[in-house]
Amino acid sequence: MQVLDTSSLAGRGGPQSVGRIFAILDLLAEARDGATLSELAVKTTAPKTSLVGLLSGLTLEGCLVRNEEGRYYLGPRFVALAMRATPGRELIATARPVLVDLVEASGETAVLGVLAPDAEVAIYLDKVESENPIRYAVSVGKRQELYCSAAGKILLAFFTSERRENYLKSYVREKFTATTIIGAAELQREVSQIRREGVAYSVDEGVSGASGVGAAIYAADGSVVASLSIAGPTERMRQNRAENVRLIKAAAANCTKRIGGTLATGQEATSPFETGPGNGGRYNK
Repeated sequence: MQVLDTSSLAGRGGPQSVGRIFAILDLLAEARDGATLSELAVKTTAPKTSLVGLLSGLTLEGCLVRNEEGRYYLGPRFVALAMRATPGRELIATARPVLVDLVEASGETAVLGVLAPDAEVAIYLDKVESENPIRYAVSVGKRQELYCSAAGKILLAFFTSERRENYLKSYVREKFTATTIIGAAELQREVSQIRREGVAYSVDEGVSGASGVGAAIYAADGSVVASLSIAGPTERMRQNRAENVRLIKAAAANCTKRIGGTLATGQEATSPFETGPGNGGRYNK
C-alpha cells in the first residue's frame, strides 16, 4: 500500500475526518489482503486514536468489514455502490425491467448477482422483491457464498477449470444447514450438471426453508458476467419448479440479448470490473 499524507486535510475547507475516510477507502481499494488499524495509521499518517471511531462507524454502516484477525476490507455496501456507479450501472439499468417482469410472472423475489471484485463470493447488485407476505427478502450489496446459492453456483460453474479446481480444493466451506453441499466431489458433479443444463438450484442450502433457481447472463464474448435468480419459500418453489426454470432461462436469455451478449458455454465468469481473480475469500493459507 502507498502512504497517503493526511496532515494537511484540515486546511482544505472541510472536516479532517472526511479526508481520512477517503484515504482509508483509497488504501483498502488497493489492499487485496486488507489492512489492520496499525497499518492504516502508518499509511494515512494519522493517529490510531483518530482512526478507531472512523473505522467503527464505517464497519457499522457496512462500508468496511473486519475479520477475526483485525484486518479491514471494503464492505458490501461500498462495493455495491461502486458497482452501481461504474461498470455495473449499465447492467442494472438493462436488467431492471427483466427483474420486474420476472417477479410479476413468478411471484417470487428476483435478484441480479455478480462476482465480487475482492473475493470469491457473489454480491447482489439489484433485486425486486415479491409482494407475497411470505417471501425471500434480501438487501442489495449482500454477499452470498458461491457454493450454496443459485446465484453463486451459476458463477462458480463458469469459472475456468483451474480457478474452479483451486476454489473447490482450498476455499473453506461452512455447512449452514443439513443440506448444504460442501464436498468438493459433490460440488464438481453439480457444477458439471449446471454447465450442461444452464440452470442452478439451491434447496434449503443457505437458509432452511428458502430455495432458489438461477441462470447465467452472457457478454458479447460468451463469458458469464452475471447471474439472474429467483428465490422463495422452498415448498412454493418446489411446486412451481418447472415453470420457474422456464421463466428464469427466458429472463436470463432476455438480459443477454439486451446487453448484446452471446449465449455460449465454457467461458469464465468474471466480475464486471474485475482485473484478476479475487483472493479476499476464506481460503486456507
